[in-house]
Amino acid sequence: MLLQRIGNKGIRLGTLFDRAAARTPAGLVVMDHDLDIAPQLGRRPTFTELADLVDDFASRLWSVGVRPNHHVVVHKADGFDISLLACAIARIGAIPALLSPKLDGETVATLVRRIDRPFLITDQEKLDTNLPAEIFDITAGVLLTSGSYERTVEFASLAGVPRVPAIPMPPQHPTLITHTSGTTGTPKLAVHTGHTFEARYRPQATVFSAVPKREPVAVHVSFVHSRMFTAMPISILQGHTLIVLKEDDPETVGDIFAQVPPGFIEAHPNTFLRWEALADDPRGPLANVKYFSSTFDAIHPRTVSILLKASKRKNALFAQAYGQSEVGPIAARTYTRKGGADFDGRCVGSPFPGMTGVRVVSRDGNPVTKDNPGFIEIKSDGRIITYHSEHERWEKQVNDGWWRMGDLGYRTKWGCLHLL
Repeated sequence: MLLQRIGNKGIRLGTLFDRAAARTPAGLVVMDHDLDIAPQLGRRPTFTELADLVDDFASRLWSVGVRPNHHVVVHKADGFDISLLACAIARIGAIPALLSPKLDGETVATLVRRIDRPFLITDQEKLDTNLPAEIFDITAGVLLTSGSYERTVEFASLAGVPRVPAIPMPPQHPTLITHTSGTTGTPKLAVHTGHTFEARYRPQATVFSAVPKREPVAVHVSFVHSRMFTAMPISILQGHTLIVLKEDDPETVGDIFAQVPPGFIEAHPNTFLRWEALADDPRGPLANVKYFSSTFDAIHPRTVSILLKASKRKNALFAQAYGQSEVGPIAARTYTRKGGADFDGRCVGSPFPGMTGVRVVSRDGNPVTKDNPGFIEIKSDGRIITYHSEHERWEKQVNDGWWRMGDLGYRTKWGCLHLL
């Protein structure tokens, strides 16, 4: 945790693209889709263009009354502009709350009520097909990224408003709200601060610093997931071309990777499973990949082996991390071509020295072993500060500063963490 605290000034999402553009003005973001809020930018905007876009939309939000500490919910069609809108909201000191495009309308309404009359950014299609009519009664205002609808304000109508300066907020100020999966009921709203995001950024950035700047970075994770808001800064602040994928269709992805060969790929295990097909593509879309990375569920050894063999890079690696939306990455390990086809997928590696801590607590008072696994608990400054409007649920998972992950496991004599 000490290394997460030294010089931690917060992630500063609102000026993220300004800082990236100052370092690498012509840096590129390569996308597989157009931005709903700025289709005119095409699919290869520069960091400079995106910095201006974030500034523009922050000013449009200000013009309709969004102010520091206000909450702004984003629930719209899938796309990278979800992440950009979060940066725009944070730029004026407001707090973005990102709700997955896949959530049903009633769940969205429940979460909006929990936030208590936020502004809402959505689109005509969501209002036509998904959101209940009461959404207008439980929000402070509704803004549209596309289309038109009664009782809303279209972002397009706000073009040309006076620009307003960025409003810096202290590191302890909430900077983003994401939500849990909701597999056991209504999702919980996880509150992140600038400090907690910077803390969970640190272990990943330290590892990532070994990736040369010439290497493009490809990311296929949900635009509302907290992982996007560490993967994105790590990439653009270090000057990498960032490839942002909405779809994981192998044909489309193969086309993009053939044109802009990534040196680093971050994706879900199921995505990598689909991309096994790219290993046989004669264009070699995976040939330049030096590092594959997955921060989510366990992945099949066969998939790891196929992907590593598709790379032509010397000493290519597959990194598997263990973590949770509420705490970020906690432990990690890597696999090589030699061991890629034969590994224990339940071994999730070791904590990041000086940054994250892991302990396994007995369930019955007896020593924790492989045959008697215990509760996995972690410490990290990257942990969320609360569940919005449900602090008591957050408190139930904290034990003397340790966060209970909800998983069972044990540690080997070498300190490696195993899940059961």
